[in-house]
Amino acid sequence: MIPLQMAAFAVTALGALVVVVVRDVIRQAILVSFYGLGLTALFVVYQAPDVALSELIVGTIAYPLVLVAAIARVRGKKRGP
Repeated sequence: MIPLQMAAFAVTALGALVVVVVRDVIRQAILVSFYGLGLTALFVVYQAPDVALSELIVGTIAYPLVLVAAIARVRGKKRGP
């Protein structure tokens, strides 16, 4: 394994650990987005551009956006009458 691959794997593993350790749901949603960027970099390093593009769109943009919208909607219903 080349050093770039090892570094990308280590950053991705550290990002996963940070996402699991954080307790606040909104912060987790934001960290999942950054974790998705780490996975994208890992896939690019391992020369899987199609998987990297899919991860970039879904893991970095779409999933966190839907997650934050759902959390906001649930919190809005709790505060309502």
